[in-house]
Amino acid sequence: MARDSNTRNGKPAADGFDLVVDNRKARHDFFIEETLEAGLALTGTEVKSLRAHRANLRDSYARIKNGEAFLESVHIGAYAPAGQFSHKETRARKLLMHRREIDKLWGRVREKGYSIVPLKIYFKNGRAKVELGLAKGKHSYDKRDVLARRASDREIERALKGRNR
Repeated sequence: MARDSNTRNGKPAADGFDLVVDNRKARHDFFIEETLEAGLALTGTEVKSLRAHRANLRDSYARIKNGEAFLESVHIGAYAPAGQFSHKETRARKLLMHRREIDKLWGRVREKGYSIVPLKIYFKNGRAKVELGLAKGKHSYDKRDVLARRASDREIERALKGRNR
């Protein structure tokens, strides 16, 4: 069965959105202060691999170099049918952004402790997009606070659920 570009498991996506990969670890390791969407300049085999959901965002980041933004350390698996003509799996990929967006990010990244982290890669109306987050690193005690808060919220929910019966 041939798959349409906006399908997942044979069912078309109503809004043209198809999530490829999500970087959940980034929300654990960083405070995300701001998000923005950017396009990706990809080769044909990279697009085919992304459609097959063969990507990993672990330890990836965005870098601004010579007024251009690049996505570094993103692993997009090789496209097997391409054989030796497939792409390099962890090459730097150019981000398609407006000049003022790049300049705004560059100004914020120069501040101490900020970095640009990819949060998601997805297809939107057939085009590969990446959601970037302006992030500030968390300390280990911040992570413990979040985990403790989640645990207490779960206990409260469990107590209220049992009480309402």
